[in-house]
Amino acid sequence: MRLMGGRRRKEAHHPSYPSNRDNLSDALKKLKITTTDSTADSLEGCLDCLLQALAQNNMETSEKIQKSGVLQVFAGLLTPQSSCTAKVANIIAEVARNEFMRNPCVDAGLIPPLVQLLNCKDQEVLLQTGRALGNICYDSHTLQSQLINMGVIPTLVKLLGIHCQNAALTEMCLVAFGNLAELESSKEQFAYTNIAEELVKLFKKQIEHDKKEMIFEVLAPLAENDVIKLQLVEAGLVECLLEIVQKTVDSDKEDDIAELKTASDLMVLLLLGDESMQKLFEGGKGSVFQRVLSWIPSNSHQLQLAGALAIANFARNDGNCIHMVDNGIVQKLMDLLDRHVEDGNVTVQHAALSALRNLAIPVVNKAKMLSAGVAEAVLKFLRSEMPPVQFKLLGTLRMLIDAQAEAAEQLGKNVKLVERLVEWCEAKDHAGVMGESNRLLSALIRHSKSKDVIRTIVQSGGIKHLVTMATSEHVIMQNEALVALALIAALELVTAEKDLENAQLVQILHRLLSDDRSAPEIKYNSMVLICALIGSEPLQKEVQSMAFLEVVSKLRSHENKTVAQQASLTEQRLAVES
Repeated sequence: MRLMGGRRRKEAHHPSYPSNRDNLSDALKKLKITTTDSTADSLEGCLDCLLQALAQNNMETSEKIQKSGVLQVFAGLLTPQSSCTAKVANIIAEVARNEFMRNPCVDAGLIPPLVQLLNCKDQEVLLQTGRALGNICYDSHTLQSQLINMGVIPTLVKLLGIHCQNAALTEMCLVAFGNLAELESSKEQFAYTNIAEELVKLFKKQIEHDKKEMIFEVLAPLAENDVIKLQLVEAGLVECLLEIVQKTVDSDKEDDIAELKTASDLMVLLLLGDESMQKLFEGGKGSVFQRVLSWIPSNSHQLQLAGALAIANFARNDGNCIHMVDNGIVQKLMDLLDRHVEDGNVTVQHAALSALRNLAIPVVNKAKMLSAGVAEAVLKFLRSEMPPVQFKLLGTLRMLIDAQAEAAEQLGKNVKLVERLVEWCEAKDHAGVMGESNRLLSALIRHSKSKDVIRTIVQSGGIKHLVTMATSEHVIMQNEALVALALIAALELVTAEKDLENAQLVQILHRLLSDDRSAPEIKYNSMVLICALIGSEPLQKEVQSMAFLEVVSKLRSHENKTVAQQASLTEQRLAVES
C-alpha cells in the first residue's frame, strides 16, 4: 500500500526544455553550490531541469541525483518561506518512486522537514509533500510508524477538513489514511481525531463509485476499532450504508454489486462492537434493526448473508436474544435455511446457523426454539461436507438440548445423527468439528440420562470417542466425558462393558488420578466412575490389577474437601471389593 498519494495521479506535464545530459550535470553541480548564494530564479531553472530529466527517464536520473549528493541539499530547501518548496517536494516524490531511492531519502534527513511542511497553507506544497512522504514510506511499516509517532495523523485529518474542496488533496489524505490505518498503532490516534465525522461528511457528497470505494478502503480498517465504530455510528454512517443498500439491491451493474457487498459487510463490522451494536438495537425497536431484518428474506445472497450475520451479532447478550425470539426471528432464519438446503450457499448456511446457535443460549429460548422446529431444520444439514457448516450445526444442537431431557432423548435415539457424530469424531483435519461432535455425544447422554440413547451410542461405536475425550487438554471436555461415562456405567454397564475395556478406560482413569496436574473435578469424577465400573467383572479385575487403592488413599488428604471425601468413599468401596 502507498502511504500518501499512492494512487498515481497523472503527473503534470513538465515544460519542455532542450534537455540533455550536460544540462542535468550542470544543474546538479549548480544546485550543490547554489543554495547559499543563489537567486530563486537560477534555482528554479535547475529544479525544472531535474523534473524534465525525471519525466524522460526517472530511473537513470534518480541514480545521478543520488550520486551527486544533492539530496542532502534538498533538506535545506524544504522551508515554507521558499518559493521552490513545491518543486523540491515534487522531485523527491518522483525519485522516491524507485525503491532504491527510498533509503537515501531517509538518510538525507528529508522526512522531518517534509512532515513540518504538512502544516503549511499552500495547497500545491501540501500535495507534493504528501506524495513525497507517501513514496518514501511506501510499503515500510517502520517508516509509517515513524510518521505516526511524529504526529501526522491529527495533521492530515485537519487537512482533510480544511481542503475538502480540493479533490487531489482529499485523495492524497484518503490514500494516506488507508495505509496508516493498517497499523494497529494508528487506530488509537485516529480515535482522538474527528476522522469519523470528516469521512462520513465526505462520503455523503460522493457520487462516483471510485471515490466511494476509496473512502470505504479507509473506513473498513478503522471500523475494526471499537471506539471508532461508535464514532462512525454517531456520525451517521449507518444511514449512508442503508441508503446504498437500498439503491443497489436490485441492480446487476458490477459497481453496484461491489458497493452493496462493501456497505453490508461494513454494517456487520459496526455491529461487532458491543456499544455500537446495542445503540443500533435500541431495544429491538430501532429502525436499523428493522431494516436489517428485512435483508433476510431478500433475493440477494449478499444481503441474506449480511442479515444473518447481523442477527448473530445482535444476539450477543441474553436480553437481545430473548426479545428477538419472542418477535419471530426464528421463523425468518429457518425460512432462509430452507432456501439453502439443496446446493445452498455455504456462507449463508454458516451465518444462519451461527445466529440460531447464539439465540439458543438463553435458557428461556431453548424450549421455544425446539417447539418451533429448529432441531429438525438444522438436521437437514447433516449431509453437509463443509466443516464450517458442520461446526455450527453441532454447536446449535448442543445449545438447544442443554437441560432439555426430552429433546436430548429424541436426538440421541436418532441413529443417522449419532452415526454422523461418530464419523465426525474422527475428523482429525478439523479439530473444531471433532471437538464439537464429542461434546454433543456426551451432551446427549448427560441431558437425556436415557438407556435408549446410551444403547444407540454403543451400537454406533461412540464409546471409544468418549473415553478419548476424557484425555482432552480442555478440562471442560474431560469433565463432560467423565460425567457421560459415569452415566453409562450406572445405567448400561453390561451393554458398554466390552467397548470400555477395549478403549482402556481403567488405565486412563489410573493416569488421571495419579497425575498431580489433573483438576479437582477431574479427580472427583474419575473416582465416581471407578466406583461404578466395579459392577462389571472384567473391569473390576482390571481395577484390582492396577493398585488403585494406593493412588486413592493418597487423595484422602487432598486440599479440596469434596475430592478428599470421595477418596474415602472410593477407598472403602475398593477395600470391600478386593
